[in-house]
Amino acid sequence: MKRREAREKALQTLFQLENTGLTVEDAKSHVLDGNSDSFYEQLVVGTTEHLTQIDESLVSHLENWSLSRLPKIERTVLRLAVYELLFMKDAPAKVIMNEAIELCKTFGDEKSSKFVNGVLSKYADS
Repeated sequence: MKRREAREKALQTLFQLENTGLTVEDAKSHVLDGNSDSFYEQLVVGTTEHLTQIDESLVSHLENWSLSRLPKIERTVLRLAVYELLFMKDAPAKVIMNEAIELCKTFGDEKSSKFVNGVLSKYADS
């Protein structure tokens, strides 16, 4: 599985986990076709394990928005990208940001990609 596909699958898994009673394993089984990947696993498990820290970081980077007011897709993309930015050091910040923007273009709309770009650019500046 390529990293872009792993990020898409991770986004879909994390999206399912929010506001449902699914376990991580159940959500993964709904998204995967039996082909797991270590990068995918790291993204899903890491994001869920560090969710409190990720959300605290996001709140400090959001202007005039609360995390709960964000549309679900933007919130999930941001969480995934912030996990990579803060806890994984194997990809440049620019790559992570571009991947997050592409995820928004695929699963969200034009406004969501611009919004996510704006928030994530604050991480690149800090």
